[in-house]
Amino acid sequence: MLHLEEEGSAAVWAHESVLQEGGALITLRGNVMKKLLLVIMTVSLLAAIVRAEDARPLFERQDDVVYHQAHGVALVADIFSPSKSSNGHAIVVVASGAWSSDRGKIRDLNRSGLFEELCLRGFQVFAIRPGSISRFSAHDMKAHVEAGIRWVKGQADDYAIDPEKLGLFGASAGGHLASLVAVTNPPTDPQVDASVSAVGVFFPPTDFLDFGGQALDPRKGGRLNQILMGLAFRDDRGELTDREVMEKATAISPARLVSRQAPPVLVIHGDADPLVPLQQSQRLVAALNEAGAQGTLIVKEGGAHPWPTVREEVAVMATWFEDTLQGR
Repeated sequence: MLHLEEEGSAAVWAHESVLQEGGALITLRGNVMKKLLLVIMTVSLLAAIVRAEDARPLFERQDDVVYHQAHGVALVADIFSPSKSSNGHAIVVVASGAWSSDRGKIRDLNRSGLFEELCLRGFQVFAIRPGSISRFSAHDMKAHVEAGIRWVKGQADDYAIDPEKLGLFGASAGGHLASLVAVTNPPTDPQVDASVSAVGVFFPPTDFLDFGGQALDPRKGGRLNQILMGLAFRDDRGELTDREVMEKATAISPARLVSRQAPPVLVIHGDADPLVPLQQSQRLVAALNEAGAQGTLIVKEGGAHPWPTVREEVAVMATWFEDTLQGR
């Protein structure tokens, strides 16, 4: 309906809407309706903004950033920066599986939720690829991880991170390399050296002289023995002595190299792992604690290598990094 109202000497046209409710007429003037519609539109817009904010990726990503060169080969890292606020700390992720660091290893870690869980907590993440056993030995790959840690510390100002409080992560072969680096690099100059302040690993090989009760030997056949050959004996020619086998296998076995200066280590391992015996994590944690360092083991009941719900344990580890680095 339209009504003509008088206001002083001016004529004002006003719209009215008439609603029927319980037999009674409710009249809402047009300007009230406009305000109501404006409120509804504002609320809807705010809700859409909130939904869009929630849907934003948890990180921004840079792929294939060169962090080191070895024998003319460029070694690269993927960088994951939290979309929201940073907590001032960084995690170096060793992207390696079966001592191979092809791009598929980054994909597997991403599928586990690792980068999201870390970035959700404000960590800057550097996923470094240390090379593969087809070309490099364990000592080479260890050196590449150390170079990656030093490179990350060199980026501290650019990414607003504390170079003295880095975390180091790895799973399977990546866990082996992360553990090996952690226990053999005590802090000397934490601003620039390859030391770290916390290490979190999943199901790592840690002792090649006692691998589930078996002493691996590169002079023998079998998949595991040949892996050891590629890791520790690739440059050897001629007959190996028992002493040489023991010394070289020890040199890449983190559980046999720990000292009191090792950083805190959290290990998560399934008790149904068909590839790396749970005993490997037990050996490392026992050695750390015996040396006066800090080792913690979480055993996933029924866990294989890995397991379908591994993101739950990834979240546990991310929270542990948060607590350890901020409190250390």
